[in-house]
Parts: sequence; structure tokens; C-alpha cells
Amino acid sequence: MRRWFDDAILAEGRLPLLCFLLGFIVGFLLIRLSVRMIRKQVRWWPGNLRAGNVHIHHMVFGVVLVLASGLGLVATYNSGVGTISALASTFGVGAALVLDEFALIYYLRDVYWEEQGRTSVDAVFVAVAVTGLLLLGFHPLWLLDVNDIRHDSSVAGRSFLGIFALVNLVLAAIVIAKGKIWTGLFGMFFLPLLVVGALRLSRPGAPWARWRYGERRRLMYRAVVRERRYRRPVIRAKIFVQDLVAGKPDVEHVRSAAEEELARTVVPAPPAHLRTRAMRASMHEGPHHPGPADAPPPADTPRPADADDDLTAFHPQHSGH
Repeated sequence: MRRWFDDAILAEGRLPLLCFLLGFIVGFLLIRLSVRMIRKQVRWWPGNLRAGNVHIHHMVFGVVLVLASGLGLVATYNSGVGTISALASTFGVGAALVLDEFALIYYLRDVYWEEQGRTSVDAVFVAVAVTGLLLLGFHPLWLLDVNDIRHDSSVAGRSFLGIFALVNLVLAAIVIAKGKIWTGLFGMFFLPLLVVGALRLSRPGAPWARWRYGERRRLMYRAVVRERRYRRPVIRAKIFVQDLVAGKPDVEHVRSAAEEELARTVVPAPPAHLRTRAMRASMHEGPHHPGPADAPPPADTPRPADADDDLTAFHPQHSGH
């Protein structure tokens, strides 16, 4: 272990990167512990910080730490490795505080304990995964090395490397637009993943599906079916673990709860033109005040024939399933 640390970390100048990763992980774990203790209202644990009636979110402190340590890194980049590593650790802690509330920044509202709050956890996992790959010696754009561009003085060589980098970035953008965040990020380190991700179907709720599958019902149907098939075992495992922690797990409950979550979360994105039209209408109409017309219909009201929102609405017309 010591030999690996000396050869792979110290000799390669990756000690600041390791300190950043450790600071990030420790910061994330500590802030998660803190918010859970606050939510459980543990008496001896410090509560939320407030300025008058305003609750100060911990991402505010994260922004301050990131700015302060980032400025320090820029100002002291010629300093010793110890100073750089200490600043990198502080930067990691600040980044963890910010990304832990990434969902609040993304949705512009407090969704920390809601389902949308899982976006923060996804962002943290992505940051840890990418930093880990960099620490192991991988670098983005797969085979492309910045030193190759510096040492290659020929126009043809630099043009080839530039085109190769552009192809990588375009493929990564397509894969991420298809909703495959992990594939897009890891594909930046391994090109075949980007190629496979770009060729395969989009996830049904992704921007690509909204742009390309809105009027192509067969593709949308295939995307929904495949998404449910791949996510079903993952969701079942998650619910099983939750039931195991809460009490004795029940197989039937796991199956039924998984199907309910799939039906709620795996849904096709609306076509792009409908989404744009709805956004324009909401901007022109202003705030909506519920009235009698917004009341839910009685339970015995017949359902319109064209109101199917089930998966069968995306089934090809000629299929017999």
C-alpha cells in the first residue's frame, strides 16, 4: 500500500487530488450526519443556522469555502505540495456542501427531503466517481493527452487530435441528452461506452426522447418498455433493503411497490412542441387560482376514450400484445 501511494500518488503529483477526494467524502458524510440529527431533533446537536427568519443553507458555507480555497489555489500555485493539498482538502469540503444541496440549486426550491432531492446524491456520486478515475490515472477524452498536442507541431497531427476531441465531446453530449449520465461521464474516459450509448435508445423522460420520439410512438414505446425492464430489479432491490431495515421484508410488497414506482417515474416525455406551447401559455396567463373547474370529477365520472395514459397508449397499432 505504501509503495502504491509513493508510486501512484506522490510520484505522479496526485496528492492534492487525493486530499480533495478525502475532503469531499468527509464533508459529505459529516453534513449528511448533521442534517439527519437536526431532522430527528436531537437535543444536544446544534440546530439550523438562521439570520433572523431566514434559514441559512449549508451550501452557502460551501460556496464561501470553494471561493476562498479556490482563490488560495490560484494565488499560491507555486507553493509547496503541503499548502496546495491543504487548500485542495478545503475545496473538497466546500464542494461537498454545495453538491449536497445541488437539487435545491437545480429546482430553485427546497426539495432536500423530497424525491427530487436524490439529484443531489447523484451529483455527489458523479463527483466521487470522476475524481476517483482521475486519481487512478485515467483522463477524459480517452486516448487524447494534452502533451500530445503540445509536442506535435504538425498541422495534420493537431487537426486530428482536435477532431478526435470534438467527436468525443459531441458523443458525450448526445449520450447525456439521452438521459444516460453515468454512461456519458465514464465514456469520456473510455470511448466505446460513448459509441454504444449514442447508438442505443434514449431514456423515455430524457430531452432526446422529447425532441426525437414525440411523434414516433414505436420508439417511445420501446424506450419505456426497456427502461422499466432494466430498472425493475434495481428498484426491487432498493425497496427490499428499505423493508429489511424497517422490519421483515415481504416479497409481494416489494413487487407491488416496485411496479407502482415504475408506473410513477418511468413515463414518456411530452413532445417538444407541446412543452413549448405549455410554457408560453403559462407565461402569458400569469398565476393560476384554483376554481370550481379545477375540482376533481366524481369517482363515477366515465373516463374519456382518448385519456389513456397507460403504457398501452404507446403500443404499436399492428402488434397483437
